[in-house]
Amino acid sequence: MFVQKQLETATKLRTTGIVPVLVLEDVTTGLKLLEILNRSGVKAAEITYRTKAAPDVIKEAKKEFPDLFLGAGTVLNLDHLHQAFDLGASFAVAPGFNPTIVKEAVAKNYAFTPGVATPSEVEQAFELGVRMFKFFPAEALGGVAMIKNIIAPYKHLGIHFMPTGGVTAANAPEWLAVPEIACVGGTWLGKADDLKAGNWEKIEKDAKAAMEMLAKVRG
Repeated sequence: MFVQKQLETATKLRTTGIVPVLVLEDVTTGLKLLEILNRSGVKAAEITYRTKAAPDVIKEAKKEFPDLFLGAGTVLNLDHLHQAFDLGASFAVAPGFNPTIVKEAVAKNYAFTPGVATPSEVEQAFELGVRMFKFFPAEALGGVAMIKNIIAPYKHLGIHFMPTGGVTAANAPEWLAVPEIACVGGTWLGKADDLKAGNWEKIEKDAKAAMEMLAKVRG
């Protein structure tokens, strides 16, 4: 069942293509940002557990935007794993591979995507049932060339990746052109500085540009 959940998540994320990685300090700002992203065509978002507001944002966003494929990010412990799905998250992501969390996700059939940086981590996670991996920090690890080399010996296994960390509007097309990459995680949509300054028009412009880019790359 967990493997199937992984493959379903990969399929859904492939349709969204871009997943904004959001660090939100309060619910009001978070909901306003998500409303802009949603109407601009961005149909997925990762609310990171880097702030105290994250649980409330997930809870309220699930009610306000039921059509969004809403995820929880930076899930580093079992409490946050359970809380995220209890609040309605459709998927959860971590920067690293923690077997304890993966095993709990398997037991509960949660759509959890751990982070990997090496072939060894890919193999260990795959053995537990993981088919959808976060590749982090993507650019620092060697970028597209690195992910292609990691994928090569496992291509026949039907695995999927979501690179994050250094992915930008400029290099996203190169990442998205790799067949095994379901989506990219981007911090360029909803940047902290833009949120703080209330640059809502810029955020909307960037979101629409991202969707135009995605359409060109994937059709």
